[in-house]
Amino acid sequence: MPFIHLTTFIAAPPERVFDLSRHVSLHKQSMARNREEIIAGVRSGMMNKGDTVTWQSKHLFKKRILQVELTEMRRPEYFVDEQVKGDFLSFKHEHYFKPVENGTIMIDQVRFETPHGMLGRMFNTLYLTSYMTRLITERNNHIKKAAEGTAWKQYLSA
Repeated sequence: MPFIHLTTFIAAPPERVFDLSRHVSLHKQSMARNREEIIAGVRSGMMNKGDTVTWQSKHLFKKRILQVELTEMRRPEYFVDEQVKGDFLSFKHEHYFKPVENGTIMIDQVRFETPHGMLGRMFNTLYLTSYMTRLITERNNHIKKAAEGTAWKQYLSA
């Protein structure tokens, strides 16, 4: 099963980074290149434990649908989202937020499993793991930019 571990330093308090990380509008903006749209579930604001959101986007030349549920949450330390429906056999994304002297260390741990047996495993090794790493890094950079600047206010002031 592929495993992605990313660590991102953000010069902002953990509470801000935590809240921005579960904000569906910010996520949608970070994935604009893939024309990601919300088609069901939480459509704006922050997700909370038990909430679901269904995304439709274009990845690998095909429209994809992914429904995730926020299954665990302890603010501002961590939350977990997991696939309910989608192309993966399983998908689990753990988000951790560690306070440090001058900001937050945001840690992403992603585990996923694809169908098609040996062909799926080869595809993971040759392409999908690096593709997913780039997507999550792009999302994290968007969160970092919003949290360290003034853009966070448009998401968290309401």
